Amino acid sequence: MEELSFLGYDGLELFYRRWRPAGSPKAVLPIVHGHGEHSGRYANVAAWFVPRGYSVYALDLRGHGRSQGKRGALADFGEYRKDVRAFLELVREAEPAPAFLAGHSLGGLIVLDYALRGPDGLAGVVASGPVLSPPGISPFLLWLSKVLAQLWPGLILESGLDTSALSRDPAVVEAYVNDPLVHSKGSARMANEMMRAIDWTQAHAAEMALPCLIVHGSEDRLCSPQASRVFIENVTFADKEYNEYQGYFHELYNDLGKERVFADVEAWLERHLRREQDMTSAA
Repeated sequence: MEELSFLGYDGLELFYRRWRPAGSPKAVLPIVHGHGEHSGRYANVAAWFVPRGYSVYALDLRGHGRSQGKRGALADFGEYRKDVRAFLELVREAEPAPAFLAGHSLGGLIVLDYALRGPDGLAGVVASGPVLSPPGISPFLLWLSKVLAQLWPGLILESGLDTSALSRDPAVVEAYVNDPLVHSKGSARMANEMMRAIDWTQAHAAEMALPCLIVHGSEDRLCSPQASRVFIENVTFADKEYNEYQGYFHELYNDLGKERVFADVEAWLERHLRREQDMTSAA
């Protein structure tokens, strides 16, 4: 594992981690994390996929982890999209292999929004527990954020996240609570921008033109699985798949039985890699 940095769209220094196999990778997984967390929480994803021939890259979003930027602050949701574009350019330069953009929770929303606005040569997109409806925080806070986004947009609020809803594994919850790089802050403008992005992404689901996999836990109290079902039902592109895991909580990659999720995601990736190889051979 290497710890590196790159410049975001506006010159802000952003941190990222990468894990690479010994030989040439068959594909690369750039990962976008959820709100308040960071790239270091995806080492278990790398532990599964790197020995199987994948390179894994994960950035810390601006205002998160070890990246620069005020914690919880965001002027426009497009900032995330532009940073992801800069990150993917870096990945493409380093790894001449098919890239499948993956994102969790807020990161799931970010990657779906990104794919809808222009896939830029991506081989596919994978979203786990994406936030596609108002998240599991206080409805009053969401209402207050909408009001304050006009009156006091830079005000930073505590989200009041129910950490017990993250995973059925108590060790995961304890590690999250005690992680110094995790935060639960968000500005009024950030909350408002996220809700706008949710509305736009759901409204444009039919424009998805990229292989798309969504995985969601049936007992996710933070991001609605029903909202994921609505999104995938509205995708008209034939190459789409939705897997819901009965009894699983929000963080599928950190929940009990995560190996089943990893195996399913891997199988989906392998099918699409074989398809790309077949197309290349036919050409």
